[in-house]
Amino acid sequence: MRVILDTNVLVAALITRHTPPDDLYSAWRDGRLTVVTSERQLQEFREVTRRVSVKLRIHPAEAGRMVNDLRALAMRVDRWPSLDISPDPHDNFLLGMAQAARADLLITGDKRDLLALGSHLGTRILTAREALGVIA
Repeated sequence: MRVILDTNVLVAALITRHTPPDDLYSAWRDGRLTVVTSERQLQEFREVTRRVSVKLRIHPAEAGRMVNDLRALAMRVDRWPSLDISPDPHDNFLLGMAQAARADLLITGDKRDLLALGSHLGTRILTAREALGVIA
């Protein structure tokens, strides 16, 4: 199963252990699913984890380890269609990635924007908790 973990899910996986985001990250590390990422998402992740409010909760080495893992082990998508679908234009690249990778799931905590869409061209958009139910 191909999944895209929104940056907010990746950050949440590092902040709190034994939660749905952490369980999804572990499922990927255990080989139970394929995570799709891009250089753009990795850059966004680095920017978010360098914010003072996040740096207080995540050790830089943990964030760096996650970036290295994603670079080495995740499926990479470097080209995707330009879209204008999400109410938040900063999320459109995730929908484009999902389309290009033919992802099964886009997993996010973004209730107002991405989750409100429900799906995009065959990619279901779910919360981490909902995704765990589908993956199990």
